[in-house]
Amino acid sequence: QVQVVESGGGSVQPGGSLRLSCAASGRSFVFYSGGWYRQVAGKQRELVANIGSGSRTTYADFVKGRFTIGKDNAGRTLYLQMNDLEPEDTAVYYCNAYLSAPTGVVNRYWGQGTQVTVSS
Repeated sequence: QVQVVESGGGSVQPGGSLRLSCAASGRSFVFYSGGWYRQVAGKQRELVANIGSGSRTTYADFVKGRFTIGKDNAGRTLYLQMNDLEPEDTAVYYCNAYLSAPTGVVNRYWGQGTQVTVSS
């Protein structure tokens, strides 16, 4: 069964940086497109950044200029580079991946989430 697994969360002081990664468990699957969402307890999950099949990127206004989304050259890992973190960025971050199978079929997957805490 194909899964996407996030890594890279943790605790950091305001102004610090973290890099989140999302990898597909199936060796033959590659990222067609994907995005990162975040959720704070009691609030709706919100889009942080998205990268399309042509590598076009979009960002929520609250992270523009601070976060960068990308894929590795092999298309096997999706990442989110987060700089100049603020306490308001504290949330559980989820990878949302559209993975392309060797057959060409694309399916959507969610990761299990990784906690990011920004605090002094």
